[in-house]
This record gives sequence, structure tokens and C-alpha cells, in this order.
Amino acid sequence: MVTTGPRVDQENTNEIGNTHDLCDVHPLQPLLPLLAQSLTHMADESAHMMVVTDADGMVLWRDGNPGILRVATEPEPCTDRPLMRVLHVQSRSAAPIIDPDTDRVLGCVDISGTARSPHPATVALVCATAKLAETQLALRMHERDERLRRRYEALGGHPGILLSPTGRVLSGDPLGTLGERLPLPAPGERMILRDGRFVLLEPFSDGYLLRAAPPASAPTSTRLRLHGFLGEGSPTALVGEHRLPLSLRHAEILALLALHPSGLTAEQLSFHLYGDDGNPVTIRVEIHRLRAELGDTIGARPYRLTSPIEADFLELRGLLASSDPASLARVYAGPLLPRSESPEIRRERDEFEVQVRTCLLLRGSPDDLWAYAQTSGGREDFEVLQRLATTLPATDHRAAAAQARLRA
Repeated sequence: MVTTGPRVDQENTNEIGNTHDLCDVHPLQPLLPLLAQSLTHMADESAHMMVVTDADGMVLWRDGNPGILRVATEPEPCTDRPLMRVLHVQSRSAAPIIDPDTDRVLGCVDISGTARSPHPATVALVCATAKLAETQLALRMHERDERLRRRYEALGGHPGILLSPTGRVLSGDPLGTLGERLPLPAPGERMILRDGRFVLLEPFSDGYLLRAAPPASAPTSTRLRLHGFLGEGSPTALVGEHRLPLSLRHAEILALLALHPSGLTAEQLSFHLYGDDGNPVTIRVEIHRLRAELGDTIGARPYRLTSPIEADFLELRGLLASSDPASLARVYAGPLLPRSESPEIRRERDEFEVQVRTCLLLRGSPDDLWAYAQTSGGREDFEVLQRLATTLPATDHRAAAAQARLRA
């Protein structure tokens, strides 16, 4: 990021005496020597100053040309104490430093001066220095992860799922079904994973463990089963012996809650369903109607599924992680809720389609490809039909059908 032009004084200033106190506890503190080594000499020689700030713009470190620094640290008028104020500069070259652990901005490295525009080499150097800092942060993160994994492996038997202090999945999920990161509940609080398992969070060394836990007062009859969400079938929900045909809107809501096990607010659900034109009030009405039919399987604040869940699309997601083409071909009856116009459903639908097709083309047998060719996405798929036409015996009726579709 590069900014140019004059900049006025701001109220977000630091007393010089407090700068070092703030710096000592900030995650960028260990990297300040690296940043200074990379930029201070250039800033001094070119009549600039280097400033490192936190994410809120508070100054952590400053160095560079003595003349520029004197102006930047002059006492403010009508005060008896020196303040670290923003210099009236003509040019600035700045780049954010992103924490690889949380993907949040940790701070900013900045070269400021009185020239009317920054030199291109300055811009490139500032950006390269920020990237170097991010690389060092990533190396330190991986070292912490490895130490935590070694302690976890020393337990033997891998008792649970290992999480970093920020919820990144480090071990215990060999198929990758949980994704890269999980929202962290309070220690001891139950949460439901994507596959319907109940787990408890407990502290472990510098991170956390998710251990299996029985559903709280949840008999088997309360398990929620969702069927007909893939392909041209009619979506239904089954709670115990109660079978409920679902409208498209209710099927979309249940699918979104199943795909986001940590829960969604009314505003988030509205955005996922309708985009920017959504109305959270409409969502609350629909949730009220669903609860009347499904009982206490839907919790609130945020809205979430509170019962163990089975769903054809969740089974598909697990099979994609294991790359089992025969099982994929058996489960994949077609796109996820093909009539849905929900932006989030469409995104999930497209991802499922691409992953299934790719897996079957790479590893699927002719039987698997033929099963896929019966879905709406596979009926006119040129590559799939051509593969069937050339790999199946000419006497096989499926080869003839594939040839006919190719000619159509």
C-alpha cells in the first residue's frame, strides 16, 4: 500500500515515554531489529524516517534521519510534554504486516519524508520488508506448531483433535474434513463438528484439544437427518419418526446451518440467502416456522443445529476428503439444491460439482463415470462422455448412449 500527499496531525498519538512499554508486549517486537536493519539506513541517507505502528496506528518504533525525527517529536503547542505526532509529510510509502496465524493486520511499516512523491525503489523496499516480516512470523508460527505437535504425539493414541491457540487444526484430522480453522468455544463447552460429532474443548499445553463427548441429554431419536438435498429429489427432514417435507427456503436454511456448525446470526443467514437485499426479519420468521416443525433441534444466538446431524451433502463432503471415487459416484445424485439461487448455496454447489467431477475423471472407473453421467451436470459433459465412449467395449449399451449424446 502506498500513500502520498500531505497528512495532518491526528489525535491518535503516543507519549514518547509509553512507546517502549507498548512495544515490549506487541507481536512485532521481536522483528523490530529486522525491520530496522532493512530500512533505517536507507531512511537516514534519504532524509526520511521509518515508523512501525500497530494495527490502530500507535507508534511502536521510529528511526531515521535526525532532522526529520526532531520535527516529528517537537512538543505540541500549549503543552509541557513532548508528543509523538504525525509529521506533515509530502510522501509516504507504507505496507501492512499480516499475521499468518490469524490473517489480521498486526501493524504497518512506513517510510515518510518531505519529497513530493516516493521513489519507486522505496515503495518496493517497504513492500519487500513487510513480506520479509510476514515470512519470519510464519516461521515462528510453524516452530510453535511443531512443538505443540510433539507434546500431543507424546500422549500416545492421538486422543482428540489438536488445535492451536487461535483454533487452527494441527493434528487429529487426517482427512481434513474440519477445514483449516475452527471457532473456539469456551473450555468445557460442547460444540458440534461438521460430521455431527459432539466434542468438548479443553486446554492442552499452549493450545487446545477437542475430545469426543456424548450429546447433552440427546437420545438417538433426536438425530436430525436431511435427505434429498443432492440432485432432483425433494428435500426432507427426519427427526425421530417424524418426516417433514421441506420447502426450498427451509431446505436452504437447514443446509446453511449444517454447513456452518458454529452457527449464523439472522443477518448472516439473510446475506447468505439473499445477498445485500436480504432482510433479517424474514429469516427470524422462517426459523420460527422451522422450530414449530423440528422442535429444539435449532438453537439461537446464533442460530445453529443442536442435534447430531446426518445429511447427504455432509456425507459427500467427507468422501471428497477421502478421494473414494466409487463412494462418490454412489452418493452424488446431482447438484446441491439445484433450484436454489442463494449465493452461498450456489458457491457450495459449484465447489461440490468441480471436486466430484475432477475426482471421477482422475480416478473413477467407467461405472463411476456412468453414474455421474446420469446427473444433470454429467449428462452433456463432453469429456466424461468421450471417456465412456472410448473406454467401454463397443458392445456396451453405455458406450452407445455416450456416442449418441456426443452427436446430439
